[in-house]
Amino acid sequence: MSATKTRTSSFSRNFASANSSQIPGLKHGPNGTMFISSGIPDLDKILGGGFSLGSLVIVMEDAEAPHHMLLLRNFMSQGLVHNQPLLYASPSKDPRQFLGTLPSPAVPKDDKSSHRDPDQEKGLRIAWQYKKYFGENQHSSDSQGGKHEFCNEFDLRKPLERQFLSGKHIDCISIQDSPNLVTLNDRCATFLSQFPRSDRSISSVGRIAIQSFCAPQCEFSNMEWDMLSFVRSLKGMVRSSNAVAVVTFPPNLLSPSSCKRWQHMADTLLSVKAIPDEDKELEKLLTGYQDMVGLLNVQKVARLNTQVPVILEATTLSIKLKKRRFMVLECLNQAPIDGSSGSSYGTTGSCSVSSKSGTLDF
Repeated sequence: MSATKTRTSSFSRNFASANSSQIPGLKHGPNGTMFISSGIPDLDKILGGGFSLGSLVIVMEDAEAPHHMLLLRNFMSQGLVHNQPLLYASPSKDPRQFLGTLPSPAVPKDDKSSHRDPDQEKGLRIAWQYKKYFGENQHSSDSQGGKHEFCNEFDLRKPLERQFLSGKHIDCISIQDSPNLVTLNDRCATFLSQFPRSDRSISSVGRIAIQSFCAPQCEFSNMEWDMLSFVRSLKGMVRSSNAVAVVTFPPNLLSPSSCKRWQHMADTLLSVKAIPDEDKELEKLLTGYQDMVGLLNVQKVARLNTQVPVILEATTLSIKLKKRRFMVLECLNQAPIDGSSGSSYGTTGSCSVSSKSGTLDF
């Protein structure tokens, strides 16, 4: 009996799309890119869907304000809400204490209003049928009961429930007394080995959060080449796994050449900046200046599986706390002026100001 030969093609069907839809907190993007949420709805929209799976995100800190902690807390909380394993490294002696400061998801408005008129409920159900065409909040699959949103709105004044903090899926590391980066590199490699990249399916995704890398309390803070080698190694390990790593670092503690190399290593590069308490020129230039707590600059957006850059509406955004609880990002808008030109201001460059009101371009 002759053996039957089967013809194979160089093109294979991607089975991961069907299985990954069952995982809460995972979203499909263009060119086969998968996204996990940053924990900030506005930032997900700015980046075109969130953080790309397999990417390295670097956040440049500001020495005058800990705004990078807002990004890190929301990123960590979003992963824990979706039961995604987390590896957290910090220069503090007891990193697990930081978990008690993570914010909790806000209660959806639908859960607050349980008593509604039947006719109103019918109208709402019809309206929600069209919400998918406008890119509104996207929810996970129906297998999770529709209770898990891709990105939650977190209440910064309400701590995360203990049920999300207790478990074996959280690994905390203190890098304060580490003489070198061998231990941290091994822990990251062991953690990422749980999420091998496969074309067949995605069973789980992981998150790595490294706070204030190269902080002065770390013994390896003066080993710039060793730290750069670790970042390069981490990027390679993350790229071949179903995970995302977020690393924050203070750029003022590095030499200019090392700082530039770190920035080139990032797939997505963000920076935060404090706003002076009393800046009369800036107050006249920008609307809503009193509500701003800082600035976020998007310097680079990940381009995985494509060479087409993401065109941003604005690269510098204001960080605001809505009701002093919820973090929001807004484009900088020029305040109405009396025909005189204002002075330039920006974090990465200058902006031209005219007598017409509009969006500032940095």
